[in-house]
Amino acid sequence: MASPVLHIKDAYYFEVPRGLWRANFRSVAEFPDVWVRLDPEFQVWQGKQMHDRLSAVAETPAWPELEKAYLVWREDPGNFAKPLHRMLEEDQDSHAWFASWLAKEGSAAQWREMRSMAGDVAEYKQSGAEWSSDKIAAYNDRLSGKVLIPQPPGVELRNLYESETLFSVSKFLVLQLLVALVMLIVFSWLGRKMAAGGPPKGRLWNLLEVILVYLRDHVARPAIGSHDGDHFVPLLWTVFMFVLFCNLCGLVPWFGTPTGSFGVTAGLAGVTFLTGTLFGMRRFGIAGFFLNQVPSMSLPLVMAVFIKPLLLVLELVGYCIKHAVLALRLLANMVAGHMVLLGILGLSFGASGALLFDGQPTWLWGGTAVVSVVASALFSCLELFVAFLQAYIFTFLSALFIGAAIHHH
Repeated sequence: MASPVLHIKDAYYFEVPRGLWRANFRSVAEFPDVWVRLDPEFQVWQGKQMHDRLSAVAETPAWPELEKAYLVWREDPGNFAKPLHRMLEEDQDSHAWFASWLAKEGSAAQWREMRSMAGDVAEYKQSGAEWSSDKIAAYNDRLSGKVLIPQPPGVELRNLYESETLFSVSKFLVLQLLVALVMLIVFSWLGRKMAAGGPPKGRLWNLLEVILVYLRDHVARPAIGSHDGDHFVPLLWTVFMFVLFCNLCGLVPWFGTPTGSFGVTAGLAGVTFLTGTLFGMRRFGIAGFFLNQVPSMSLPLVMAVFIKPLLLVLELVGYCIKHAVLALRLLANMVAGHMVLLGILGLSFGASGALLFDGQPTWLWGGTAVVSVVASALFSCLELFVAFLQAYIFTFLSALFIGAAIHHH
């Protein structure tokens, strides 16, 4: 596993067994650009290109001196695989010449252009640079089992887990689009069936109608009201199914858990926040929505002038916090389950390492392996229950928050 927490971490590749996806690159020209950018030889070449361009506009140290400083700086674990321009930007105290030049008017724009030109992987590949056969074999071994996700033009990845650009296509984004596509197909099919007016037939149709009716009668109407609740059933049903399918993706081999990313759960909580806020303003008006956040109370004017503004501030802060907590609780619950699975599976490997260290026969770790496999299987069943439970809780809390926003306190 490349990800330290069982595919919870977002990435720009899908991981499958090595035998299913063998990397067989034969030259540097065939390797993905993101992998070439992480290569030490390319980074030294990139640094030399950048130094040559800097030397034309600023007083710089000689390249051997700057290269030596860069290689020493890169040996620090926190600077692993960082290019030269990151050293100059992050350690300006040690490179006063660069800080002095960058402070000049127009230098920042020049620097951005230099960085872009020096990082041209295509130019490096065309320069005739080649890697040793041992390095290529080692890189093929590292890339085996990793199905890299193609990126749109203009997107630059820093590594397999970080992007240099604002938008990029990650594993979680692909999974969310897949979930959205499945929902679109299923809901369109169900809509056509229901529009025909016939009785529900088949397990899938009945299952979906059971979920829909339950959310209407036991979530939307009690939390929002019988009059307004039905208007929000489509939204709540969509949120429930989307969260559920994203949760279930974590139980599919080689997939991942999109709801194990704060960006995803924050986006879902943002939908609830915007829905409650916009419909609250639609009902009470913009000023009325904010005034509605203050609980009704009879106070003398002298006291109300001071107390009600403070209450308004506190209520607005609480209004934002509860939506942030809505995102965090879903994230924490989905991550926690996978962390427990990681710990259980790690027992067998820990036992194997301890036995080898102590000189004991390796077959003795079999008992721990059996316990780990059985416990993981049982806990995966619990995770299946948690996937449904967290989807329900997120939907129910969303209904409560929307109901509170569109009704008088």
